[in-house]
Amino acid sequence: MAEVLVVEDDDELRAAVTAELTATSLAVTQARDIAEADKALTKAYDCVVFDRMLPDGDSAGYVYRRRQEGWAVPVLFLTSRDSLADRIGGFEHGGDDYLVKPFAVAEMTARVLALCRRSADGRPSVLRVDDVVLDSARREVRRGGVLLTLSDKEFAVLEYLMIRSGQAVGRDELLEHCWDTSADPMSNVVDAVVRRVRAKLREPGVIHTVHGRGYRLEA
Repeated sequence: MAEVLVVEDDDELRAAVTAELTATSLAVTQARDIAEADKALTKAYDCVVFDRMLPDGDSAGYVYRRRQEGWAVPVLFLTSRDSLADRIGGFEHGGDDYLVKPFAVAEMTARVLALCRRSADGRPSVLRVDDVVLDSARREVRRGGVLLTLSDKEFAVLEYLMIRSGQAVGRDELLEHCWDTSADPMSNVVDAVVRRVRAKLREPGVIHTVHGRGYRLEA
């Protein structure tokens, strides 16, 4: 499930954009200003939708600073500023696409999906940790050359842990990335899926419990 951050201070528009993106099976996080967006961007996204003029400044300046640091997440700017100079400025500051208000929400969704595909194309289709090999294109997992049978949810959890290999991944983060919004964050659903994945991977274990935080996958 692709992850999208929507940064928009207009509550009605933010709700409409979020509803449309969620209906296309995207996982959406919302922010009202640059400060909230900066906090949300401690985790990875496939695309960020930024309103240009936010209560705490022009998001183009924020995106430009992040680009200077090597941040490569695709960005779609939404704005009522429709001059040629404004559009060019958006691209020069690191925007990948630019949509002028008012716009059709369906068109915005199509542009976000295209940017998410571009983001996914930048990830390796084959992930390897020790002798565990996950092929996202073929939807296959092998350990020591042996093909394993995983459910869609087990595959999603293992894939995310492999993408974050060597890093501690919290249960809430796994819920956000691998489940839809109907998942119960108070349930032990994450632990149950991780137990099943561990059993199917067999020993020696590569998924380690990080007490008080979640899990870490490493050789």
